[in-house]
Amino acid sequence: MARRFAVETDKRLLAKAVWMLGVKGLRSIHRHKRRLKKGEFFPPFLYMSVINSCNLRCQGCWVDVAAKQSRIELDAASKTIREAKAMGNSFFGILGGEPFMHKDLLTLFETHPDVYFQVFTNGHFITDEVAARLRKCGNVTPLISVEGSEIISDTRRGRDGVLNQTMEGIEAAIRNKLLVGVCTSVCKSNIDDLVTDRWVDRLIEMGVMYCWFHIYRPVGPEPNPQLALSSEEQRRVRQFVVDTRATKPIVVIDAYHDDAGNALCPAVTGFTHHIGPWGDIEPCPVIQLATESIHDDRPLAETFNNSEFLRDFRELTAGTTRGCVIMERPDLLVELANKHGARDTTARGVVMDELAAVSPRRSQYQPGDEIPERSLVYRWAKKYAFNDFGAYGKHFDAAHYQDPDQKSPAPTNPKSPEVVSIGLPE
Repeated sequence: MARRFAVETDKRLLAKAVWMLGVKGLRSIHRHKRRLKKGEFFPPFLYMSVINSCNLRCQGCWVDVAAKQSRIELDAASKTIREAKAMGNSFFGILGGEPFMHKDLLTLFETHPDVYFQVFTNGHFITDEVAARLRKCGNVTPLISVEGSEIISDTRRGRDGVLNQTMEGIEAAIRNKLLVGVCTSVCKSNIDDLVTDRWVDRLIEMGVMYCWFHIYRPVGPEPNPQLALSSEEQRRVRQFVVDTRATKPIVVIDAYHDDAGNALCPAVTGFTHHIGPWGDIEPCPVIQLATESIHDDRPLAETFNNSEFLRDFRELTAGTTRGCVIMERPDLLVELANKHGARDTTARGVVMDELAAVSPRRSQYQPGDEIPERSLVYRWAKKYAFNDFGAYGKHFDAAHYQDPDQKSPAPTNPKSPEVVSIGLPE
């Protein structure tokens, strides 16, 4: 891997990534730990969906991509980034919709040369001209989604010819020496094609420097639960990620496990929260509920530190499961929203009905089947920079965990007496 970074990358871009994402990123986590010790809170990493529009219509998409376009304007986005920088943040994930449909996206990157951006994109708008401008910025890595073979991609993404256009975007980014990543929302229709050594070897041959396999979550207006992975398939993905990290010269991102293989949720640990295309501050991109906004009058630091909704979300979820609450206990989100009067942050306005319709299923939490990291490098990095930051150690009680695979009745969580837990039938 070191040889690949030394030989295949633009050294200026590599140096920027090492400094802003690596060194400054570790500093932001150190500040986060110090704040927690003082009883203060501000997430060290922020994700921002800058626009709701998209040129595709993917299965299971939770974003109102066909609704009237809404975007976070350049001034509001820049103000948010400046306030986060003042708290020590140096990394921002940019999502959509399709982020490159935002007319000021490249200007946003150019306005903030002292931080690093990861852009989640389908790659269709990455031309040589766009890639050359991103290379000049030097502080952007595109994370381009590939959802399967040509036929499966067309089905998953709702349009014809999707894979070819995506591959063209990947090739343009690599031609221009960008640090390129490829991500996949792993589901039943693509697990056999993409969770394989053959696919990873192809990415390495192309010049892709990192990949990300995240689990498909059946949410939104058309959740397509038939695509969701079984517990066994999720363990298969986890084992593949661990093995690939130890055997292949490519970085593999993982957002759901610590060094020992214990499951966690980055939103619950306080590692990150999400800002939607209307400016709403949400726990994560798929939980579209909020009580605060970046457009509120008070400073962002005060908003995050004093948000009772986000605090209750972290503590209630941490006390109930180490997995994904929207998959395992959507009823808790309904109760939490009712308790705090949280608003639906979508254009469609039926999130509460969608949550009530979810059939609970296991997520990354597989008690008794933890798979620890094989790579010493990843173990060290996660021990310091990606763990539960004490959230589960302080709140989690296995006796209160409801295993969806066992279909047991939902218990009441005594650590949150103001919220009465109810169980939804499968």
